[in-house]
Amino acid sequence: MLNIKQHFLQISADAQFREVFQADTFWQQLAGGQFPQLEQGLLCSAFSFDTAWSTWERHPAGTELVLLLTGSACLVLEQNAVESRHLLQQPGDFVLVPAGVWHTADPLSCAGESCTLLFFTPGAGTEHKPRLGQTC
Repeated sequence: MLNIKQHFLQISADAQFREVFQADTFWQQLAGGQFPQLEQGLLCSAFSFDTAWSTWERHPAGTELVLLLTGSACLVLEQNAVESRHLLQQPGDFVLVPAGVWHTADPLSCAGESCTLLFFTPGAGTEHKPRLGQTC
């Protein structure tokens, strides 16, 4: 049995699940240009985290779906120099991040518990920048 936290999926432009990527090596391989097919379609992935993200990201190719699986989180969107905060507190809560909007996330826990988010990401042209300052 495969698990979305350990194997990422590509949903191709023609709505087919075509690839399975090992999560433990994925980001290094992606940075090395080994997955040009991800410029089309969506990447489906899940991450657990217990500290604030250290970066902002944005996806100019389309809207990203961010869905809470476990725990709780605050998703911060920055659009036109204005930040908005979206609390994800119940499993199934989600935010649609518009194309090109910078976003970052913080877990909301008082005991260092992690949260898990599921992402459907249009990967073409994704950008990152360091995160400075305030968290949720």
